[in-house]
Amino acid sequence: MKGSRPEQAVLSRDTDLGKTEQTRRVIDGMVDGLNDHRIDDIGQFFAENFRWMGNYGCGTKHGLREFQDNWQRPFQAAFSDKVCVDEARLYMGEWAAAFGRQEATHSGEFMGIAPTGKRIEIRYMDFWKVQDDRIVDNWVMVDFPHVLAQLGHDVFNNEGWEAFDRGDKVAPRPKV
Repeated sequence: MKGSRPEQAVLSRDTDLGKTEQTRRVIDGMVDGLNDHRIDDIGQFFAENFRWMGNYGCGTKHGLREFQDNWQRPFQAAFSDKVCVDEARLYMGEWAAAFGRQEATHSGEFMGIAPTGKRIEIRYMDFWKVQDDRIVDNWVMVDFPHVLAQLGHDVFNNEGWEAFDRGDKVAPRPKV
């Protein structure tokens, strides 16, 4: 790229690295709370006015109540017996990130698809900003096209770029 460059990493540039362990405790507790299917008391981990910013199909939730009513409750109604498995977590000061999967049973209507009873995988990535022992911002990517494909609906109508892949799946790295 020639010429001036856009400023990078503005949001995390001034993070207080001394808060890394505090951030770790908040995120660890929050994930345990989600795995316990807590809704009404999940505010223990989130600021009242936090922002949950999801990809298209997920929406943006402003505040704890919108998160509870417009994400947690509909999600749990569509997918029961869910467990969250963070495959990796990274911590840096007031910031944390994770990617992983939720394993769940499709037991309620989801995006117009009647319950199938199938056990599915819901892949995601999260970035969190923690201040004063609460999550204030949460950027989220949930792989809804993958979820829908498992339920028999290809949102790409066989036009996805998987056609360019070699066909082999990426195997998990062995545990050391």
